Amino acid sequence: MVIQRTSTRRPELDLIRIIVVFGLIFFHAALVFDAEDDFYVKNAETTSITMILAGFMVIWAMPMLFLVAGVASWHVLRRRTAAGFAGDRLLRLGVPLLVAVVTIIPIPQWIRAGTRESYWEFLPKFFDVHIDLGNFPLIVRGDHFETGHLYFVVMLIAWSLILALIVRWMPSDYGFFARRGLILLPFLPISLVCAFHGLEEEFAAWSRWAYLLFFLYGYILAADDRLREAMRRDAPLAAGIGAVLFAVGAPSFMLLDGDPMLDMGPLHIVVRALYGAASWCICVALLGFLDRREWSAKNEGYLARAALFVYVVHQPVVVVAAYYVVRWQAPILVKYAAIVAVSFAVTLAAYEVVRRIPYLRELFGARQAGRA
Repeated sequence: MVIQRTSTRRPELDLIRIIVVFGLIFFHAALVFDAEDDFYVKNAETTSITMILAGFMVIWAMPMLFLVAGVASWHVLRRRTAAGFAGDRLLRLGVPLLVAVVTIIPIPQWIRAGTRESYWEFLPKFFDVHIDLGNFPLIVRGDHFETGHLYFVVMLIAWSLILALIVRWMPSDYGFFARRGLILLPFLPISLVCAFHGLEEEFAAWSRWAYLLFFLYGYILAADDRLREAMRRDAPLAAGIGAVLFAVGAPSFMLLDGDPMLDMGPLHIVVRALYGAASWCICVALLGFLDRREWSAKNEGYLARAALFVYVVHQPVVVVAAYYVVRWQAPILVKYAAIVAVSFAVTLAAYEVVRRIPYLRELFGARQAGRA
């Protein structure tokens, strides 16, 4: 059977990436004032409202980035061999990752340490690392070392290499899931992973293996246009179910005793299963509703090209801005607005500089116009 496949660019997926990546500046700035999260810089006055407001973004934002990356991977694999795809991911993602880890990722950890030693004295401690294969794919570990928010890039490289190895055995006909309501069925593996593997705080309250599922699901969604039609058709159903599951599960996280992310009590397992199911339903609803209207590929071009650069550099910028702003004698809202405004201005100004310098833009993943 011949399966019709999408060959055109999906502007709504660029829009999703833009919303998530630029939304992370708002999100990470909010962590400065959150009463629970152990962020690099903390304001003297904190609140619990920030995490409640951020809860809806946490449940779908990072999964959606992996889902969109999986869709993009299918399109790349149409033009390249598996080996070429693996090489492209290693070059395009690996180089900015290594450069960022060497140059800007130690800064938040240095600020968190709060010692009187200089940055240059702190660096040898940051790079005092060892290999822990049991922590795949983040196998480089250390007392002070971290990839920070770039865990997304590390995982995306690892999941891309896995896809390159198995792509020849991936089927092309997924018509079963195009039947009414069955596009929601892939929630089951996600829920099982969340329930029994648990959620990892360092990965934005998600399991690394759930991220792998979202990535592979993105590839599958792109492989069969009938699934795209199914998402458009079933978007209202997915939105309704996702809203109910989120409304039930989110308050339960706050009411459960112990650690809701890792404890293996019956209620903890059920709540995490609801979390995974709600996320898949919300992702399907968002993709389906956005795909129902026409989008111009030109509207978000600048921001889409800046997305990888912004993702790579934004968190150190937020941390440095917060380090100075929290010293002000001002209300939380004023400080929060200042951190967000400064972070946006500095990050986009840096992008404007870097994208104009040939070798530098390749090192930090800043794309030129026309290289969509």
